[in-house]
Amino acid sequence: MFSKIINRNPNYQQDGEWFKNVLVAVNRQHSFKRFNVEAHSMGNLTAVYYLLNHAIDKQLPRMAKMVNIAGHFDGIIGMDDQPNQNQVKKDGQPQKMNATYRQLMGLRNQPPAKSIAVLNIYGDLGDGTHSDGRVSNTSSQSLRYLVTPGAKTYQEKKFTGKKAQHSQLHENHAVNQTVLAFLW
Repeated sequence: MFSKIINRNPNYQQDGEWFKNVLVAVNRQHSFKRFNVEAHSMGNLTAVYYLLNHAIDKQLPRMAKMVNIAGHFDGIIGMDDQPNQNQVKKDGQPQKMNATYRQLMGLRNQPPAKSIAVLNIYGDLGDGTHSDGRVSNTSSQSLRYLVTPGAKTYQEKKFTGKKAQHSQLHENHAVNQTVLAFLW
């Protein structure tokens, strides 16, 4: 079952709750214990806020794998981030953290969230901005610090060129192949 849901609600806490509600409703009909998530852009924040607020709930199915594509974990260019204004340290922690990222720091202490295999995909246009045009590479790469060292596995993959533009990443054949290999 595949469906494309477009979310434009910037209240990430609410998005995480809506995701939980959908998960509960689908689970009532199909009864499953584990699930995988593939998210793009704002969907990434939906998934990580779900984990932050519900990973310890033993009544809910467990997330097994999480694919993050073009995640803006520490800002969006033109809103609360600018190209080449932030960097990640060796451990993945961003030097500057916005309010959303500081809230997500709680993921580092979530034992159930630590059993998830994570694939983090981001784009670089190669134009000197070190971004996909909407999200800086630093913002996307800052996921590593939130989910490691506890994640079951963590992989990061950068795609380059015009097909690495923010909205083009989920239309990119090489990205799709990478996602399929990771999930299945």
